[in-house]
Amino acid sequence: MTSLIEPAPTDSPAPLAEALDEVRRSAQSLLADLGHRPRALRIRAGDVVVEMEWTVQEAAAGPAAPAPATTTAVVPVEVPADEPALPPGVGVCAPIVGTFYRAPEPGATPFVAEGDQVRRGQQVGIVEAMKLMIPVESDAEGRIVALHVADGAAVEFGERLLTIDPQAG
Repeated sequence: MTSLIEPAPTDSPAPLAEALDEVRRSAQSLLADLGHRPRALRIRAGDVVVEMEWTVQEAAAGPAAPAPATTTAVVPVEVPADEPALPPGVGVCAPIVGTFYRAPEPGATPFVAEGDQVRRGQQVGIVEAMKLMIPVESDAEGRIVALHVADGAAVEFGERLLTIDPQAG
């Protein structure tokens, strides 16, 4: 795990310690509620920003322990015919379960619209989770070809929010 803490200058350590404690509590609560480790997490409390990233470590070489025998029933899943297929391109997905917002505040201009050109790392939305505003950034450079989620809609972890055509970049 790597992390970056960017405190703002302060005259005394007390406000910084309080902000760091608030960030720590928020991170622990958020990670406990997720039930799995996210790829990255960014938390802001006042002027303190903490960013964490986890890297996937490959299993050590060697024989794997035998898995216990299990019985699994195969149940066919029916996909409703009225759900359109997702367009080809790079999907930008929700980093966490929460509420998706297309603009920084109600009534403001959305971060992006269909047809806009975006660059890698550009903010394209926000997911609010447990009173935390988590920025959603573009994973690729290109043109937005589809917006899949309405402003203010609930989203699941990994749900595609928009699609980018990298060929149009």
